[in-house]
Amino acid sequence: MRKFKDYGKDDLDQKTSHGLLLGGIGPRPIAWVSTVDTEGNVNLAPFSFFNLFSSNPPVLIFSPARKGRDNTIKHTLENLEQIPECVVNVVPYNLMQQMVLSSLEYPKGVDEFDKAGLKKLKSIDVKPPRVAESPMQLECKLIEIKKLGAQGGAGNLMICEVLRMHIADDVLDEKGWIDPYKIDLIGRMGGAWYSRANGTALFQIKSDVSVTGVGFESLPPEARTSKVLTGNELGVLASLHAIPDETQVNDFKLEIISDIFIDFQDSPEELLEALHRKSSSFIKEGKLLEAWMCLLSYNS
Repeated sequence: MRKFKDYGKDDLDQKTSHGLLLGGIGPRPIAWVSTVDTEGNVNLAPFSFFNLFSSNPPVLIFSPARKGRDNTIKHTLENLEQIPECVVNVVPYNLMQQMVLSSLEYPKGVDEFDKAGLKKLKSIDVKPPRVAESPMQLECKLIEIKKLGAQGGAGNLMICEVLRMHIADDVLDEKGWIDPYKIDLIGRMGGAWYSRANGTALFQIKSDVSVTGVGFESLPPEARTSKVLTGNELGVLASLHAIPDETQVNDFKLEIISDIFIDFQDSPEELLEALHRKSSSFIKEGKLLEAWMCLLSYNS
């Protein structure tokens, strides 16, 4: 059995709690937010407490939290309290180091665009400029600031409506959708760790939401406790909307996998393991009905 360390919300100091939460909740997308104050000073800062929460209306939320060590607030929050507009720019891998440069603590009024060597693009609907190098820029108006506390580490939710999207042509596929390989986004993990959404890190899960899967309870009991089949593999089988009938299973047993039953006829445990290995190989090949029949054949 897996062992766990259990912590109540008051068991840890703020720094430890912060580190554990960031290490376990990720990768998190990064909002690279540009704002301006009433004097026209531009600020640019990244935030990984960020996500999209509605598409109609399009609403995103990011959180410039209060600093844990001294309880001060970010210039981004100060600016949004003055001028309730921002641009959320996404961060691809090739802008990673410039994003980090913009995250450093500069005095009020310093332009992080200049510090990070970035070009400004004039926005259409809001005052803050866009990061020209970012492949997607979202012009937003602030709907509400939801302050979660006055202590160090407390979040300040910036609830923003997207007024306009700017998407670079070179990250779109032939159908006009964003290609994840072309946009090449990075995500924030815990500590100094980041992730890159590209290469073998990307995969697709295709499912038909119009039908209901048979569920784990339909799997044979010995399959649910298998030492061979993974939870992902069992989940794929449980997502099918129908399972083979007894006639299909018996025909499959006699015609396709009879050799397994002959090889392990004197050892039920080895037979079960061999059937599970065969089922796993069928799943990897996308032959899900065959995988199901392997499992059901053990008791047929």
